[in-house]
Amino acid sequence: MAESAAAVLIGNELLSGKVHEANLVELARTLRALGIALRRVVMIPDEMDLIASEVAAYSRSHDVVFTSGGVGPTHDDLTLDAVARAFGVEARVDESMAEMLRAAYGERCTEHHLRMARVPEGAFLATTSAERWPTVVMGNVWVLPGVPQIFRSKLSVVREWVRGPVPFHSKAVLTRLDEGSLKPLLDRVVEAHPGVDVGSYPKWFDASYKTKITFDSRDAAAVEAALAAFVAELAEADVFAVE
Repeated sequence: MAESAAAVLIGNELLSGKVHEANLVELARTLRALGIALRRVVMIPDEMDLIASEVAAYSRSHDVVFTSGGVGPTHDDLTLDAVARAFGVEARVDESMAEMLRAAYGERCTEHHLRMARVPEGAFLATTSAERWPTVVMGNVWVLPGVPQIFRSKLSVVREWVRGPVPFHSKAVLTRLDEGSLKPLLDRVVEAHPGVDVGSYPKWFDASYKTKITFDSRDAAAVEAALAAFVAELAEADVFAVE
């Protein structure tokens, strides 16, 4: 069971802006639904030592770690070897994965394709009935691909294998008041309900409402209490909607 998570996003293309990063929001939403708090995110280049050190550090400080990127067959795909280094083991070709690659590529399969079958010694290969290509899990580190479409498909494996302690509960109020007007009320609600994470998000250029206030906690009753305390001090005309 995992309560805290970290994400390591890997790729020169992300840091240079050549490729739009699209995986983090999908991961965050998935973990939130599982009741796992994503606590830390780092984006780093394709450098073996740096990947290994970041993975090792987050593996020690968080219950579960997810990497994204660097699992293909080319020179800059270093993640699997780096994860192996983080755990002090070697990365070797897994024969079952190699056979799947040979079946997929046929006569076109080369030693370079087989780089995608390399896994750290001692890794667990997670699969589901719908996702047969294994997802490499080394200790508490899940090694996920960087291609967004494939990354999203791998999240189905995460949902099946990973569990959080208690799901998060969330409510929101859309108000017609701006943040400055709401601050005194928000301060009172935050102080009176310390177990609830209260968020304030302004909405610009929208005539329907001006600010979205969110209430999040693992305690559903605490969320409802904070929500009720907030709404009770608003005029009916100031509330656009409660979600």
